[in-house]
Amino acid sequence: MPIKRNKNIVPLSREHHATLLFCWKLKSGIQLGIDPERIQRYVNYFYEHELLPHFKKEEDLLFTDHQDEMVQKALQDHQSILSKVKEVKNCHGEHCYSVFEELAALVNDHTRYEERTLFPYLESKIPEEELERIGKILEGEDHGAEENYNDQFWIQ
Repeated sequence: MPIKRNKNIVPLSREHHATLLFCWKLKSGIQLGIDPERIQRYVNYFYEHELLPHFKKEEDLLFTDHQDEMVQKALQDHQSILSKVKEVKNCHGEHCYSVFEELAALVNDHTRYEERTLFPYLESKIPEEELERIGKILEGEDHGAEENYNDQFWIQ
C-alpha cells in the first residue's frame, strides 16, 4: 500500500522512486555480469545528476534541525553513500561487484528509512506553512524517475 505523503514533499518521494530503480539497475548489472566499467560510468552519472541534487534539496529544505537524531541519521547516511560512491570510482575489475552491492544496499536502506520513518516524522514536526514554502520551492522542478542515460546495461 502506498504511503500517504504531504503533497508538498511528494516531489522528493518521486525522486526516491528513481533511487530505488538505481539500486535495481545495479543489481541487474551484477547478475548479468556486465563489465564493471559500464556500471561505474552509470554510478558516476547517477551520482552527479540525481543523488547530489537530491541530497542537497533534502539537506537545504528538510534536514535543517541538525540536533535531531533522526535527521542526523539521514545526514550520516548521505555521507556514507557519498563515501561508497567514491569507493566505486576507485575500484577495479571483479572487486567492483561487491562495492556495487554495498552501494545498492546503502541507498536502498536509506531511501526506505526516509520514506517509512523520517518523512512521516518530519511531516508531523514541520509546521504546515513551512511545508507549503518547501512545496513552492520544489514546484516546477523535474522530479521523475526518467533519466537521460544512453547505456541501458540492465536490459539484456
